[in-house]
Amino acid sequence: YTPYQAEISQGTLHYIFEFQSMMAELTGMDISNASMYDGTTATAEAMMMAFNNSRKADTVLYSEALDPKIIAVLRTYAHFHGIRLETIRTLEGSTAPADELQERLSKGGVAGVIVQQPNYFGIIEDFTGYADACHDNKALFIVNSVAADLSLLRTPGEWGADVAVGDVQSLGLPMAFGGPYAGYMCSSEKLMRKLPGRIVGETRDSKGQRSFVLTLQAREQHIRRQKATSNICSNESLMALYVTIYMSLMGKAGVKEAAQISYDGAHYLADEMIKTGKARLVYDKPFFNEFLVQVDDRDRFFERAIAAGILPGVKTDDDKLLVAVTESRTKDEADQLVSLL
Repeated sequence: YTPYQAEISQGTLHYIFEFQSMMAELTGMDISNASMYDGTTATAEAMMMAFNNSRKADTVLYSEALDPKIIAVLRTYAHFHGIRLETIRTLEGSTAPADELQERLSKGGVAGVIVQQPNYFGIIEDFTGYADACHDNKALFIVNSVAADLSLLRTPGEWGADVAVGDVQSLGLPMAFGGPYAGYMCSSEKLMRKLPGRIVGETRDSKGQRSFVLTLQAREQHIRRQKATSNICSNESLMALYVTIYMSLMGKAGVKEAAQISYDGAHYLADEMIKTGKARLVYDKPFFNEFLVQVDDRDRFFERAIAAGILPGVKTDDDKLLVAVTESRTKDEADQLVSLL
């Protein structure tokens, strides 16, 4: 899955360069690396970047509205590297406002802050003031997002993020029973030398022809492994190629249209479910293509939907269901699910 002689493989280097360019534009960030293992480990690597970027601080804050699976991986990485993790509380499903974050940051010792957009409950967050609060206290601001959503949402770059991470499965990668996928990792230019993995750059060869080279790859990742900031020195090359082809075929308008279909489909389904009187939105907040509903007799509804060949959502605590709609789902399928309810 990774090109081990990337230095001379022009075809491989070329599409990685295009992938980086597209991801930097999609996230609104200065630079992108050649891709990561997946979005979850990319988030953990961003936590490590914040920790290694700070001279003294050993604490990283993360929103309670982060996906629990991401939190689990953060805790594993943190355990082995001596990083202290603290939560930023949520209010009605959204991360606490910037003034509450500022209060914690002012106490010192914080290397980074990690948030998710949209968050685990599908809510579109407002991070106004977050970047300023982080930068005033020398902490890195890290935003995790599903890649496709950024074609419509305000980008991490526009929020003032230092690092943008997430999964690119939404950009044309089949589900494939759980993988392989790829993660993306983008940052501001000043953090370029702290990025794990590799970066491909464009240059000219001895004949003046356009060519591609490995511009950056930390030697420590291969040689002095104990001193490396990261031991991820490869990239999900085949999956990055998939994504590059997908985005090339779809174009800017196509990627936006797919995200809009997901958004519209989720709002249609939510409205129709609520109209039955059997489901209620848990949080009255703006959401993208996922929403949390409280369903009467949830388990029975779940079983009926499964019997009909539909996965109606992910069970959370009590009688709640986290429902997602993508551009692959049709209005007829949504109506069928509502009829089961």
